[in-house]
Amino acid sequence: MAKNIVNNERNVRYKINPIFIDRWSPRSMTGESIDDETLMSIFEAARWAPSSYNNQPWRFLYAKKNSSIWNTFFNLLLEGNKVWAKNAAVLVVIISRKNFEHNEKPVITHQFDAGAAWENLALEASTRGIVTHGMQGFDYEKAREQLRIPSTFDIMAMIAMAIKGPPENLPPKLQEKEYPNDRKELSEIIIEGLFRNKV
Repeated sequence: MAKNIVNNERNVRYKINPIFIDRWSPRSMTGESIDDETLMSIFEAARWAPSSYNNQPWRFLYAKKNSSIWNTFFNLLLEGNKVWAKNAAVLVVIISRKNFEHNEKPVITHQFDAGAAWENLALEASTRGIVTHGMQGFDYEKAREQLRIPSTFDIMAMIAMAIKGPPENLPPKLQEKEYPNDRKELSEIIIEGLFRNKV
């Protein structure tokens, strides 16, 4: 599969590896399946994320399109996300264990660690020509109940994973948003020394 090169559309101030700017979150998807070897390689990248005490609190629940569990995952989505996520190849729910496994003490960084795993997943997918779109637009309570997620885990987000489709696959209003976003300037997000409000 061809890589999804978008770096010429993004404003990079300092030289960085293109892997970071090639990744973005399209909504247009083809509905084609992703083969198991590719899918497991994407999850493998997530497995190697750093975590506090090597605790690895993240878990990925997933459903492939046309599987018996697909509708359970799909119907968790809010209507606005269903419009385009219906063409995803895989839907994923990321959850994170709140306590260490070895002593059951709270892990202050468990969400931070799960976010690192998600980033690994997204970057690996992007290098393989697979798009990923993270979402908070779904029913968290319903997800806990229907996916049997225990209270020892926080529910983080959902991901739609797919082969990218043309913008024309989307309704007109979403077509207008189908481009890579820019980012805040470094001066807005970094502070040398003590905190000071930049807003």
